[in-house]
Parts: sequence; C-alpha cells; structure tokens
Amino acid sequence: MIENFKTELNRIKSELNNFVTIVKPDFDKPDWWAGAPSVSRSLEDKKFYLSCRMREAESRRGRCGYEIRIFESNDGINFNLINKINRVEVKLPVFERPCLVQDPNSKKFKFFGCSEFIEGWGVWKLDDVTNPQSFDSSTLHRVLVPELPTNDFVRVVGYKDPFIFYNENNKIWHMFVIGFDRVERTYHFISSDGGESWQKFKTQPILENVGWHNFFTRPACVLPLEIGFLFIYEGSNVFWRDPVYNIATGIAFTMDLINFYDLTPNEPFITSPTPGNYITWRYSHWINVSENNEVYVYYESACHNDTNEVRLSKFKTTNVMVY
Repeated sequence: MIENFKTELNRIKSELNNFVTIVKPDFDKPDWWAGAPSVSRSLEDKKFYLSCRMREAESRRGRCGYEIRIFESNDGINFNLINKINRVEVKLPVFERPCLVQDPNSKKFKFFGCSEFIEGWGVWKLDDVTNPQSFDSSTLHRVLVPELPTNDFVRVVGYKDPFIFYNENNKIWHMFVIGFDRVERTYHFISSDGGESWQKFKTQPILENVGWHNFFTRPACVLPLEIGFLFIYEGSNVFWRDPVYNIATGIAFTMDLINFYDLTPNEPFITSPTPGNYITWRYSHWINVSENNEVYVYYESACHNDTNEVRLSKFKTTNVMVY
C-alpha cells in the first residue's frame, strides 16, 4: 500500500504544478502576503468557504498578520469576500493561520485562529454560526494557551496555526498545531466538546525534525482516505536561505492518527514552481470534491517578487485515493 502511495505521489506532484491564483496581497510589493488558507465546504448546498490571513510589510517579523478574510464561492475558484476580522478590532497584535470547519452534527460552522497573548502564542475560537458571514469577532475567546512552566528546561512556549477536523471514526475533534520550543514541531490535541477545550493526545511531537525538514516540521492538513489518512506536513532545512519562511511541503501516511510514516523523508514533496528567492509552498488545505473525482488543494505560495498569494491546484483521484 505504501509503495502504491509513493507511485501516486509522482503523478499528483505533476498535476499540482498547474495552478490558478485565488487571493492576492493588497499590494504587489515584497513582503505583502495573502496566505494561510483554510477551506470548508457546506454539507447542505456545497458552497466553498475560504478563510486566509493577510500580511503587511511594515511591522516587524512575526507581527505582520493584520487581517483574516472569509470568502464564499459556488465553484471553489471564483470567491467573493463576505467577512473579515482586523487585529485592531479584537485588540490583538497579530494573526496567523485560521481554521474554518463545519460541524457535521450541528451543521454550524466553527472558526479558530491564533494570536500572540501574554502567555505566548495560543489558539482562539469564535462562537459557532449557521453561515460564515455571521462570525462575530466580539465572541473571540482562548481555547489553548501554553502550559505554565514547572522548571527551567525547554518547554513549549506557544501554539499556533491549527488544523482542526472531526473524525467520524471515533467521533472526536482533532487538532494538529505547531508547538514552538526553540524550533517548530507538530503536536496533536483532541476535544470532545466541539473545540472549546483541548487535551494533548501525545506528549511528544508526532514527527521528528529530521532529514530535509530538520529545522521546522509543521502540520498542514489531514486528508481522509477510504483506509487511513494522508498527513500533509511542511518544513524547512537549517541550511536553507531564511528557513523561518522558506518552507516546503512533505507527505506522510497514518492508519490511526497515532503512528505516522513519512513518505518524503529525503526531499520535499513540492515547492513553489515560480522562480524567485523563496520556494515556499505551505499552509495547504486538501479537500475532496467527489463529484469531479478531484482533490482541490489551496495553499500559500511564493511569487517571483517576494510576495505570497493563495493558489488553487487540483489532481484527479484514482483507486488508491478513494474516499
């Protein structure tokens, strides 16, 4: 089965190099970015909802994410803005990757984000709504912050960039999130109350910072398969130019969300096809569009002039990629 996946990855990679631009930054200037997409498809009318983070180039690094925008689309390609949250209105210094997901039980939409708090980077949530147009920033409340220190040893000092989904198999909400403890690693939390409280599923990170991703190893997305899951991760190498932002994407497989097998240990699965100073292809969200026998992949990619934009690529499913 693993060998079949590896064969399929070569085909998928070639198809993903074709893309359309979904969201551009507000200015076509270096370090202005649109990125960190999260996508949900309505269970009722099949509309696509996309959220992303906007960055400006005027603040210091780590404080540039100024706004989260939410878009709506009938076809997953042409999107219209329906909601936005600015860091000023919620009195937070910065935004990074949000997460937009629909609850299969209540049919309401959930919205999570991350920001820097006094305790360190943490994850927040808005109250659930029937339509993403109705998300209310005044309902923002924290649901995960770093643990208080018990000694002087290295510990996780922040959590950010959550990817959250509901696992129909065990009826549990799962969150894969970056934990920062001098480097960035991938941690796994679970929730039984719809994402209001989270418990660490494993004490240790789920993937090692080794091989080509020996600097950062971060979660991107989980794609359910008929058997098991593809775990899409991202990372960077200590010898790369600016490995904090020069981030590529890899692929792992898991049967149980406990044990993960790295399918791309020696080199990234994919990088930006656009020539430039950065190879960044990150924050990808893979969503099955079954009526087209396709998977739509939304992601943040580096452009030629040191801007980043949200792109969409697609690939056809086969017997190996059945849902």
